Amino acid sequence: MSKLESPALDPATVEPLRGSEYPDPFDKPVAARERRKLGDALGLTNFGVNLMRLPSGVASSMRHWHSKQDEFVFVVAGEVVLITDGVEQTLTAGMAAGFPAGRQDGHRLINRSQRDAILLEVGDRTALDEVNYPDVDMMVRWIDGEEKYLHRDGTPY
Repeated sequence: MSKLESPALDPATVEPLRGSEYPDPFDKPVAARERRKLGDALGLTNFGVNLMRLPSGVASSMRHWHSKQDEFVFVVAGEVVLITDGVEQTLTAGMAAGFPAGRQDGHRLINRSQRDAILLEVGDRTALDEVNYPDVDMMVRWIDGEEKYLHRDGTPY
């Protein structure tokens, strides 16, 4: 195969980012998660696109919801369990899920299968988005122009 030229891209050429920026101990369930930031690699500024690999037993995130940003997930390969308020559903290749901004129904995906799951994540980049984590003592707020992880009482990690 010949080398692709912009605006095309082979996702394998984008370096994967492993884990998350979560504070300890919330970083552990997502430590083996890999994201390739395809949108950034292609210079997209209005929305982000990530190709995520979840090995067996790994979660996409802590259960969360966004105040201002929409999220969309498409299962490319494998299967994951989508966990929302009181509901667990298995999503397999070809299935999708969407999470509108401001809907206070936290979500996360966990790979409970024995093989890798590959997901395409799409989210907008609305400024000053806040993230709430209903199951754990964590939230994201903007302070002095930076996103900060805080305890629910507002103290920083």
